[in-house]
Amino acid sequence: MSSVFGKPRAGSGLQIAPLEVNLAILGHRGAGKSALTVKFLTKRFISEYDPNLEDTYSSEEIVDHQPVHLRVMDTADPDTPRNCERYLNWAHAFLVVYSLDSRQSFEGSSSYLELLALHTKEIQRSYPTLLLGNKLDMAQYRQVTKAEGAALASRFGCLFFEVSACLDFEHVQHVFHEAVREVRRELEKSPLARPLFISEERAPPHQASLATRHGLASCTFNTLSTVSLKEMPTVAQAKLVTVKSSRAQSKRKAPTLTLLKGFKIF
Repeated sequence: MSSVFGKPRAGSGLQIAPLEVNLAILGHRGAGKSALTVKFLTKRFISEYDPNLEDTYSSEEIVDHQPVHLRVMDTADPDTPRNCERYLNWAHAFLVVYSLDSRQSFEGSSSYLELLALHTKEIQRSYPTLLLGNKLDMAQYRQVTKAEGAALASRFGCLFFEVSACLDFEHVQHVFHEAVREVRRELEKSPLARPLFISEERAPPHQASLATRHGLASCTFNTLSTVSLKEMPTVAQAKLVTVKSSRAQSKRKAPTLTLLKGFKIF
């Protein structure tokens, strides 16, 4: 299942076909991936959610005066990368998130960056990656310095940001839009290409070796095939919940939105 967000664009005349961008949000449990996703989509903050559910959302965006159809996969890996093909074979860009008040979360983000670097080497094509330190509002409990985050990003050649999903919509939006800009830059170099289907068969030798050679045994890969096709990505079943506008937004008569995963938003 997926949810669709965005505002209808008024006006008449020739409409520019929107660029379609798939963005996967990766990171350790508790890093704030869902909070960032919903903050970007609704300008609101999550107080409770189920970290075991994974969903994909769609949003119609305007980035640098150009329309974009942005799909965001809010992943729900356990503490290590697992079944990675669902986002490696789907996403055009990756946002790796850690919580700056958790050293364990930061170390987990390094594992994801290593996985993406190995995938890039394997397929001989790079896809934009951004490293994001979340929970800047918890800076008094900081366990990861900004310099450490910047150094990790520099090591893997990716952009680096620190934000607060709780307080800071503008900077969260900037990060998501910067991912779109990075995809555009890559598109100028060579066209985007992503397989639309996968099958649940055994992994080909070169993909299996990617996990086993580099200590990523829990990260399994599926082969491309014309047999037993299944559309990517597979999204977990989730209960539909209607999320009403907040008090502040009710004065502007903001529309009621529908979310998955049973979010509680205020």
